[in-house]
Amino acid sequence: MKFSKSVLASVIISTSWMIPASFAAEGLTEVVKAGTQINQSATHSQQRIDQYSDDIQTKLQQYKAVNKEVAGLDIYNGQMQRQINNQLAELAQLKLSQQQVAVIERQISPLMARMITTLEQFVALDVPFLPEERSKRLTDLTEMLDRADVAVSEKFRRVLEAYQVETDYGRTIEAYTGLLTVDGSERDVDFLRIGRVSLIYQTRDGAKMGLWDQQSGNWVTLPLSMRSDINKGLRIARKQLAPDLIVIPVNSAK
Repeated sequence: MKFSKSVLASVIISTSWMIPASFAAEGLTEVVKAGTQINQSATHSQQRIDQYSDDIQTKLQQYKAVNKEVAGLDIYNGQMQRQINNQLAELAQLKLSQQQVAVIERQISPLMARMITTLEQFVALDVPFLPEERSKRLTDLTEMLDRADVAVSEKFRRVLEAYQVETDYGRTIEAYTGLLTVDGSERDVDFLRIGRVSLIYQTRDGAKMGLWDQQSGNWVTLPLSMRSDINKGLRIARKQLAPDLIVIPVNSAK
């Protein structure tokens, strides 16, 4: 069969248009598919990037928090170290003090014995007020020195307390009752002590009054004209009257 040139050319042209159109449709599909895959991949990548960014921010915040905690612990550790150093210094001082305690105890016991002896001598030479009370205090101190159940510190405190009591007698006024031999018979009398400068007695009926003379060691009879001032002094000492000026006899130094 023979075709004319015009028919053959038409066939060729028609075929040449049909082949590229098929190929174009198929290529476009692949391109769209590839683009979709790329977009999906980019989306997944962005999600991973966002996740990594969130993780990094979280780790960064944790790092900053840990840094703050470490800085605080450094300051705390420094304070604790200084306290430990001070405690170690105190322990060293305590150890030294403990080593000296035995030496001090050996020295303080004889000292307390001498102090009590001195106090006994002082009371014996002093104005004879409150004799039973003062004598009992000295006896208790002497017995206490030999007791093993009383700490040395407590013994020393008691001795110092006794000295303080004796010191206070010199600047106080006091009234108390007691027994006294007057004109050969034991009488119940009122005593008025003003410091250590005056010790006066008065019988309950007010008929007899006397002043202790430290120089002679005896009672000196006082005139009845002094009864009013002595009674006033007794009431002031008992806090029955407000402090006021009174006229009383005193021991004069010779």
